Amino acid sequence: MAVPKRRNPRSRRNARRANHDRVSPPNVIPCPNCGETMIPHRVCPACGHYAGREVIEIVEETLD
Repeated sequence: MAVPKRRNPRSRRNARRANHDRVSPPNVIPCPNCGETMIPHRVCPACGHYAGREVIEIVEETLD
């Protein structure tokens, strides 16, 4: 069985463990229809388009 030759300091151990749960920021692209930023392969939250067609209708709210 493999046994470490030297004891690793806490900082090296913690630095190794820190990369396991690292979360990368989501990839965003401009919407081909309206130009707002959106996550790829999702319906655009600004205009409701996906793959060149309107999937959901976006209702604009007015403040009265």
